[in-house]
Amino acid sequence: MEKKKILFICTHNSARSQMAEGFVNTFFSDNYEAYSAGIAFVRPYAIKVMQEISVDISKDRSKHLSAFYGKDFDLVVTVCDNAKKICPVFPGAKRMIHQSFENPSSAKGTEEEMLKVYRKVRDQIKNWLVENLETIKK
Repeated sequence: MEKKKILFICTHNSARSQMAEGFVNTFFSDNYEAYSAGIAFVRPYAIKVMQEISVDISKDRSKHLSAFYGKDFDLVVTVCDNAKKICPVFPGAKRMIHQSFENPSSAKGTEEEMLKVYRKVRDQIKNWLVENLETIKK
């Protein structure tokens, strides 16, 4: 069976879309091949909270959306409201959906308080993927 290709788009590609890409490529790689795109760098806290659950995104880099123009995807998922506004359609997407997650990069406070927000978003993304990837396969 050919793997389904998924592109996660977030305005910055610094946390949410990177985490989603990491989850899919670590836990669902038998059936899916994931990518992410945006315009910023990968946040150190995103790397740290993913390492806590044995998902290594430390070597990932932010990829500009234009790098994926002309490529076909079975699914394109916008994971922030701004990305949905900027990219309401993606050429080459067989299907496009939106699932917004809180922006952990806007968290304030101590390191532990910020990590708590990143962990919450990480777990929300993981739970959403576990609940929805089977329906995406169809």
